[in-house]
Amino acid sequence: MADHNETGKKGEELAVAFLKKNGYTILERNWYNVHQEIDVIASKDGEIVVVEVKCRSACPPVDPYLSVTRRKQKLLIKAADAYVRRKGIDAGVRFDIISVTIGADVRIEHIEGAFSALWK
Repeated sequence: MADHNETGKKGEELAVAFLKKNGYTILERNWYNVHQEIDVIASKDGEIVVVEVKCRSACPPVDPYLSVTRRKQKLLIKAADAYVRRKGIDAGVRFDIISVTIGADVRIEHIEGAFSALWK
């Protein structure tokens, strides 16, 4: 497996552990709908939380969340819509980004409500 795949997998593991520690229930990991993938689907306080995990090594020092483009947001919105329809869920959906930077230390930044489905 390529180094970037290993980094991504480790980042996702760290993000899931972070979510659990902060009271989230993990519903799905790597959920697919056609060509759309949601890294983590969780719930907390009656709300569905769609989480995009971005992980980078500390070099170069670029915040991973910056790579969640508008195109990626639209794909996540479509996938989330498919998920709630397929599962028959009647709850609010929030879109979060967890940014993981792995270097000498690990830095995890959780951006709650990073974007909205309103402009879909």
